[in-house]
Amino acid sequence: MRFSPQILDDIRARLPISDVVGRKVTWDKRKSQPGRGDFWACCPFHSEKSPSFHCDDRRGIYHCFGCGASGDHFKFLAETEGLSFPEAVERLAQDAGVALPVADPAEARRAAVRRTLSDVTEIAAVFFQSRLRAPEGRAAKDYIAKRGLEPVTVSKFRIGYAPNERDALKKHLAAEGVPEDLAIEAGLLIRPEDGRASYDRFRGRLMIPINDDRGRVIAFGGRTLDPEGTPKYLNSPETPIFHKGSMLFNLDKAREPAHKAGSVIVTEGYLDAIAVYQAGIENVVAALGTAFTEDHVHRLWRLAPEPVICFDGDKAGIAAAHRAIDRMLPVLKSGYSFNFCFLPNGQDPDELIRSGGREAFLAELQRAAPLSEVLWQRESSQARIDTPERKAALEARVDELVRQIKDERVARRYRLDLRVKLSELFWNHDRPQRGGRGTPSQAGGAAGQGTVDLRRDDETELANIERILLGLCIENPDLYERHIEDLVRLEMRVASLEEFKRALYRIAVDFDDASVSTFYGGLDGRFYFVLNEVHGDEQRLETGVVLPRGHRLRERLPILKFHPSPDFVETCFVMMLERLSLRQLSDEIEAELAHLSDEDGDAATRIIEFTRERNRRREELARKEQEMAEEAKIIRAAHGNRTPAPQLIG
Repeated sequence: MRFSPQILDDIRARLPISDVVGRKVTWDKRKSQPGRGDFWACCPFHSEKSPSFHCDDRRGIYHCFGCGASGDHFKFLAETEGLSFPEAVERLAQDAGVALPVADPAEARRAAVRRTLSDVTEIAAVFFQSRLRAPEGRAAKDYIAKRGLEPVTVSKFRIGYAPNERDALKKHLAAEGVPEDLAIEAGLLIRPEDGRASYDRFRGRLMIPINDDRGRVIAFGGRTLDPEGTPKYLNSPETPIFHKGSMLFNLDKAREPAHKAGSVIVTEGYLDAIAVYQAGIENVVAALGTAFTEDHVHRLWRLAPEPVICFDGDKAGIAAAHRAIDRMLPVLKSGYSFNFCFLPNGQDPDELIRSGGREAFLAELQRAAPLSEVLWQRESSQARIDTPERKAALEARVDELVRQIKDERVARRYRLDLRVKLSELFWNHDRPQRGGRGTPSQAGGAAGQGTVDLRRDDETELANIERILLGLCIENPDLYERHIEDLVRLEMRVASLEEFKRALYRIAVDFDDASVSTFYGGLDGRFYFVLNEVHGDEQRLETGVVLPRGHRLRERLPILKFHPSPDFVETCFVMMLERLSLRQLSDEIEAELAHLSDEDGDAATRIIEFTRERNRRREELARKEQEMAEEAKIIRAAHGNRTPAPQLIG
């Protein structure tokens, strides 16, 4: 819907922006002057200790002098709660008491129907809640206790019970003055085609209301209490207010926590989502038993740039993930993707939390694999590559998948990533000696440290940073492409890492148009050893634990286990580049000093200028590192990790 400037101005005039912003911040009493409409607070968009966020009622705007964030009423609500612009306008219009125009009479009638149907489903929700508290709800209460749901959770999610009678709800709705046709349209009653009387759709089931984005009940999910009952889960049918292909359970409650955390978890069922929410992980939603749709993808991206899809680790869960990937590939775009978490031993989130607690579930989330990795596993795990023709067939299949990605930048990223994986797969298959994959000694060093402190300048730590940078290039080819020239200018001190960096450049640039099967054998075999050392192939330990691809990178840069935003990862990447660049600058200064003579005034001037430049950049890097350390703590806390981290990233 398009909103006229007059409508927007009316909302701004009736609702001071400080009222909107004040719901998210605490005003600084010393700097703020409410009488003048002048307010100051610590910025809600970045971490800071002194208030640099200014809100001006007279002009209806906000601006942060620290991070540069600025906007009006509508942008603030959209940015802090993940709303679209129309949703923000509708929300604030309601708060301000401004009536929004309806586009046309037909739309007015549809809006009236939606409001009426929502009223009917609300009456049904209250009825189901009351039946749970009645003696007839004993079986439902026993099931709730068995699932470990606490009273506060039952109340928050308005869980109820549908009596095991043919027309209990029908009679109640009639007593409330709800016409039978309206109850049928709301999906609460079923009218048989043979002319028999209508009857309740939900009978003998635990009832879970499904809310729209604003928290209004629009449908229900019913879980049978009969061990032999089918179907186990029954959702409301499609109605004018409920569309399963675009709805997400718990979206109304998860929107703000997801926006704050920068991440969202997606479970297969609503009871799983409720269990995760009860465990204190509130940025969780659930699909409603339907295949992922493009609408689902875009709704999830409005919550977070890289949602974590949490499926059971059995065949059905993996198959569901593979189907979801096929839906996701065409709409992938720069900065937006998905991660997949497959739970062990066929468990669902509810079972894992009840058996291992909240920490067990969070630990599994940290092992989530990016979409690109799950796609690769799908295509490569069963592929036969024992002949040139079969190698070519696998490569052709991979190329066809990449062509489905419409965003050219993302497609290039996938192309580079998959070409590196293909070359490694082909090389391993053809290697005559199939012994253990040892790592050359010159590529070892700091691999086992598990953390990195960017504030250290010793060569061991800088060599560790070199490994992390190259590992990030493999994990995020888009980062590599954006910063390829900066990497070319930097020389890695570890010889094997420098050779690997040059070989990676050849794959990305020199071999860009060549078939993988034509060049993979020409790469030095050390390339594949270093590839494993800086990134980490999938590895099964003697204990049975499987370390996923990328495990070495995550051990060196553990913040990656918490799925930080792409912007955060890129900032880390740039900071590491800067650290190595400062080392290079220091080398230049030392070289100038070594050849300095008393008569060379120009050289002395250059040294002074270089030294000043180095000191300035070091101070700027130190400031940025401190900010990133604070942001890393927030990311960890959002994923349930309360342990303070003394190092910047670790």
